[in-house]
Amino acid sequence: MGNVIGYARVSTIEQDPSLQHDALAAAGAVRIFTDHASGTSRERPQLAACLDFLQPGNVLAVWRIDRLGRSVPDLVETVSTLADGGVQFRSLTESIDTTTAGGEMVFTIFAALAQMERRLLSERTRAGLEAARARGRVGGRPTVMTPERIEAARKMRADGLPVTQIAQTFGVGRATVQRALAAHAAVG
Repeated sequence: MGNVIGYARVSTIEQDPSLQHDALAAAGAVRIFTDHASGTSRERPQLAACLDFLQPGNVLAVWRIDRLGRSVPDLVETVSTLADGGVQFRSLTESIDTTTAGGEMVFTIFAALAQMERRLLSERTRAGLEAARARGRVGGRPTVMTPERIEAARKMRADGLPVTQIAQTFGVGRATVQRALAAHAAVG
């Protein structure tokens, strides 16, 4: 087994990552990367640096699994990418360790659950859209430029009013008026 590389994350700059650092050092981490960012944030520069630093044969260790991933699918993707690069994963608190057969099995179960979660979400979304279409609903926000408003905007434009003034009249943006007029011209 290669070097253990640690990754720690605390949500704010005021929080102290010492507990995580101590646990990672006790687990043999020769280097520890630390982010001060919310778990929901995509901006985690030290995680990116850590992932770039890892070499085949290394083990990425975290204090707790939620320090690495924002969600189960995110975590599964990260650990799968690590495995593809020859890097193992270890979560100290949950005792997940892909260097062991048992840890690999636990992670495989996580991966299956994540895949099932993605499929169920997709199926529910598709079923909801189909049900809405069956009731005559179309997705998206309702248009603010009704046929009556488009006709009024078309007449205002023909009278020489600038698009900005037309948009102000209807309380919409210039682009909304321009799109509506262009769509009307294409149809008409």
